[in-house]
Amino acid sequence: MIRIAWAPGYAHVLPEGHRFPMAKYELLPEQLLHQGIAAEADFFVPAPLAEGPLLAVHTADYWERLRTGSLTAAEVRKTGFPWSAALVEREIIIAEGTRRCCEYALTFGAAANIAGGTHHAYAGHGEGFCLLNDQAIAARWLLDSGRARQVLVVDLDVHQGNGTAAIFAREPRVFTFSMHGATNYPARKEHSDLDVPLPDGTTDAAYLAILNDTLPRLLEAVRPDFVFYLAGVDVLATDKLGKLGLSPAGCLARDRLTLGVCHAARLPVVTCMGGGYSPRLADIVDAHANTFRAMHELWG
Repeated sequence: MIRIAWAPGYAHVLPEGHRFPMAKYELLPEQLLHQGIAAEADFFVPAPLAEGPLLAVHTADYWERLRTGSLTAAEVRKTGFPWSAALVEREIIIAEGTRRCCEYALTFGAAANIAGGTHHAYAGHGEGFCLLNDQAIAARWLLDSGRARQVLVVDLDVHQGNGTAAIFAREPRVFTFSMHGATNYPARKEHSDLDVPLPDGTTDAAYLAILNDTLPRLLEAVRPDFVFYLAGVDVLATDKLGKLGLSPAGCLARDRLTLGVCHAARLPVVTCMGGGYSPRLADIVDAHANTFRAMHELWG
């Protein structure tokens, strides 16, 4: 059984010009139901996140200014979104969805958030379409509540998980692994515990060989008891903001490899969708649906 966090209306908190590709959040649940990957009963609607877990990761000053709309114009521009109270509400619902997914993963083995993967958010500022770092919040909650002793973040979005790396730079109980485009955003990379920068145009065979060589050895070395998987589909060759060359089949193979290794090790996994910016919305939704397909094959 896989529980899936989803709250309707994600795309509609943004002005018209910012809604694509956010429309994927509305279309993906329909696709999962249509393809028989998920049933209505698998979905749950998160409540807003409580301040305690949020402030365990983000600074009180940043949260107060974000909550009240007091960010500077430069700070707002850095996020990529115009500020609104509805946007902040969306972010805390996303973060609570990922935290709740942890509870379900501990019970059922796996859970997923239709949104999430906001890995560019730092403790004290947002950037790159990320305001609050949902996986960091959930990881800290797991540690603080004693539900995990060692967390592994497997970030396979095409962009480096700079915010997550910075947040946990001095936290040995969270190991951050980011495999990303070497020349892609952000221009200034942080230091994850393990960074694997890939050259432009990396295709299926090379990508999968590197991942297959890296991830099993990483599980042996880190010995996590909980895994977060950031499954961005901006690794596709069709992606406007990515520079890698994966096919849809290669992207699905990536998901099967990552999730399969975790399943074989009996590790609870929370998967978040991350980025995807192909010109055809159908390409984005199909690739994200394949991530759920891979989960369903293992835990469904």
